[in-house]
Amino acid sequence: MKTWYTKKAFLLTLKNTKRKMRERALGMLQGGMRTADVARAINCNFRPVRHLRQRYRETGRTADHPRSGRPRVTTPAKDQYIRTSHLRDKYRMETTARVTPGTHNPSISAQTLSLLRTEAGLRSCRPVARQVLTKHHRQQRHLWPQTHRRWTRQDWQKVLFTDESRFCLTRGDGRIRVYRRRNVRCTEACTLERDRFGGEGSVMFWGAVSQHLRTELVVIAGNLNTVHYRENILLPHVVPFMQAHPDMKLQHDNATSHTAHSVRDFLQDRKVSVLPWPAKSPELNSIEHVWDLLDRRVRARSIPPRNVQELAGALVEEWGNISQQELANLVQSMRRRTAVLNAAGGHTEY
Repeated sequence: MKTWYTKKAFLLTLKNTKRKMRERALGMLQGGMRTADVARAINCNFRPVRHLRQRYRETGRTADHPRSGRPRVTTPAKDQYIRTSHLRDKYRMETTARVTPGTHNPSISAQTLSLLRTEAGLRSCRPVARQVLTKHHRQQRHLWPQTHRRWTRQDWQKVLFTDESRFCLTRGDGRIRVYRRRNVRCTEACTLERDRFGGEGSVMFWGAVSQHLRTELVVIAGNLNTVHYRENILLPHVVPFMQAHPDMKLQHDNATSHTAHSVRDFLQDRKVSVLPWPAKSPELNSIEHVWDLLDRRVRARSIPPRNVQELAGALVEEWGNISQQELANLVQSMRRRTAVLNAAGGHTEY
């Protein structure tokens, strides 16, 4: 694909150069210069200049007549077969070129196949990464919006969305790019050094947001287990918040530390209403977008964090800088996230 684009750019540049040279020669001819003098001025043979003048007199144009170009090696029926094959199997690789016979050759080339895919509007993209959904997960995800599809804005205003997220000093999602020349792949300026055993550093936070309020950002030391979640998050942060707002419901996902019997009994004893939540549904939780917003705000800083302490401080500061209107917009998007109903419990754009 890259070779084809390079060749196309070269041919386009060559075509533009020829067009400018013809226009220059035509201007000289119209100015009264002789054919030989024009050819000498643009450093070419006099015959193309003579043909250019004759063509302009006959047709009123300087461009060449349209040409048929190189004949296609595939028939329209085979083009349709290639398009259909790649639409049915989105991960199909260049093997189609080897198994599809051409009109003149035993097989077509991978470059021809790329051109055919481009004509069909198919382009190479990174697949969206989502969690594995079993039949049971899809059923639960399909049932959830049926229960909440009639919820109004006032209903979603009474939900406290909570979650935990881990932030790293360096991104590990493969989206980092380096722009370099050839044969400098391993130079120091083009190499990204990383510790494969977790030496980069990371920090985990817990937070909660609602239509009009938010909690403070809580640092989670180590792994989050049931005792830690109950004693260090629910008791000092969630329970006082819910007691101050008794009409609100608590939302948390189905992590083991959230669904343990001791946690359920703890919340029930303190009369904390919990919103039922389908398993493996992070895109339905609006706070997931808050984490992404928080991460992008930290990455956009002119001076990025250099260690875990600076990262934690930057996250807490940016958490307070996020406007409540941005959080309210994300909470109100819950009414649109019932699109999972149209997807029959499958993946959505959120």
